[in-house]
Amino acid sequence: MARPKPLNRRADILDAARDTFNARGFAGARMDDIARAVGISKAALYLEFPSKNALFQALVSELIETMLPQAAPADFGDLSAELILRNFIAFMAERLTDPQMAFVPRVIIGEGANFPELAAFYHRHVIGRGLGILERIIRHGIGRGELVCADLPQATRTIVGGILLAAIWKTTFEPVGAEPIEPSAMAQAHADTLLCGLLVRKDAA
Repeated sequence: MARPKPLNRRADILDAARDTFNARGFAGARMDDIARAVGISKAALYLEFPSKNALFQALVSELIETMLPQAAPADFGDLSAELILRNFIAFMAERLTDPQMAFVPRVIIGEGANFPELAAFYHRHVIGRGLGILERIIRHGIGRGELVCADLPQATRTIVGGILLAAIWKTTFEPVGAEPIEPSAMAQAHADTLLCGLLVRKDAA
């Protein structure tokens, strides 16, 4: 008779935590419930993660480490900045509106004022890294003579703002009756609008 597979405790805890934070937010999530969902004691859970804050941060870190490398190539090579930027916006809009990920910005925006350490963590490890990727894309385009940008920090924040709105709209406004959006269509419109301001115009080149 085959022996049962050993429990992949960390993965199971993170899966249960994601479901719990998604359903109840940060304040409403209880370590007892997460432990019960995994089938371990609360003491065993605390051996893996010393606090609910640490568990949330570990969950977000794992999601981000899986997601960000797929958002843009590490080496841009001869790819056009327009193509890289469009793909980045489309990918991030799709992922941040996916139920597996959408709870993260919802929790940060909705509860960050009450849990500033979570907001600081998200800003540092998620927003900051996303802005860094976008800065690289725009600098790549400027170097190719493809893009112009008078204020790089504000431009990158504007791009992120549109992506986050898609996530907020899908998870917060649609459930209370707002007109549904299609993330891919919104991402394309967002990219079109941005690139009208970033592309070098033929008559000005």
